[in-house]
Amino acid sequence: MIERIFSKKNISLEDQVLSAQQGNEQTRNELLKKYQPFIAKTVSQVCKKYIDPKSDDEFSIGLIAFDQAIQTYSTDKGSSFLSFAKIVVKRKVIDYLRSEGRQQTDLSIDQDNDDEEKMENQLEVQVARNEYQQQSETWQRREEILDFQKELQEYKISFKELTKQSPKHADARQSAIQIAKIIFYEEPLRSYVIEKKRLPMKDLINYVEVSRKTLERNRKYILAMFIILSGDYIYLKDYLKGVDL
Repeated sequence: MIERIFSKKNISLEDQVLSAQQGNEQTRNELLKKYQPFIAKTVSQVCKKYIDPKSDDEFSIGLIAFDQAIQTYSTDKGSSFLSFAKIVVKRKVIDYLRSEGRQQTDLSIDQDNDDEEKMENQLEVQVARNEYQQQSETWQRREEILDFQKELQEYKISFKELTKQSPKHADARQSAIQIAKIIFYEEPLRSYVIEKKRLPMKDLINYVEVSRKTLERNRKYILAMFIILSGDYIYLKDYLKGVDL
């Protein structure tokens, strides 16, 4: 499982934006396609209704605004690209709604089923909503992987190394995850790892029933599992529930 999750090499979003700014049309088009769920979600927050990327004019405005964000973003602005893009998209959509003088009376994402029964095509609404949710979750998983990769770099671990050095047997993986949990729940160990970005070998040996050699061999995998436990990795934590990564 972990090989499939970590095998693909990723480039930071900010670097992709820079590449697009330098004239890489392929990267620009990929960004516009890849972040459509993000754009739709941002637009829906402004409009307070479900936004269908295939038919709603508001989505087109959001897409154009996202493209403008790609062209104008600078790391000097002191925020991540997505934070900047969200502001740009929201402002453009608000301006559009004001210019249209439109009342926002369309279907809300959070409306009750009773309201849905008034729609002419309930099934179509539900299918569209499910598709939007799936796209959003796919995007969130991708972003989570990118965030995880950045944090791994702080521990001097790459996806490639993690894939190669992950324990091959299920019981070895389970043991490594249990060690990561011990580190996470024992405050002195947790503080040491967060500060030093490495395992507290001298102290850890007193908490576990494995040899120092085993700890050394699985060091990067244990650290990776600790990072997941310590962070807001909703989807990656789902993999930990089954243990058999």
